[in-house]
Amino acid sequence: MIKKSITVTEQQEEWIQAQLASGHYASDSEIVREALREKQLRSAEVERIRAALIQAEERGFSELGKEDIRRSVQDEMRANGDV
Repeated sequence: MIKKSITVTEQQEEWIQAQLASGHYASDSEIVREALREKQLRSAEVERIRAALIQAEERGFSELGKEDIRRSVQDEMRANGDV
């Protein structure tokens, strides 16, 4: 593991302390690592949706609407264990 020093706002610190008090997390680091994992998953999802939309646009048509494409990508990511 690599040790990092970060700065958070007062509001973020209050939220972190509330999470620790609730017993959901054992440390600040655990909270930050989970937040980073969630951001990474969300970014991967957005990129896959973007690629699917571009591919549909390049073909000139799609039977799927944008929400259908989004759901399809999310289902694929769940099936692959990416989410």
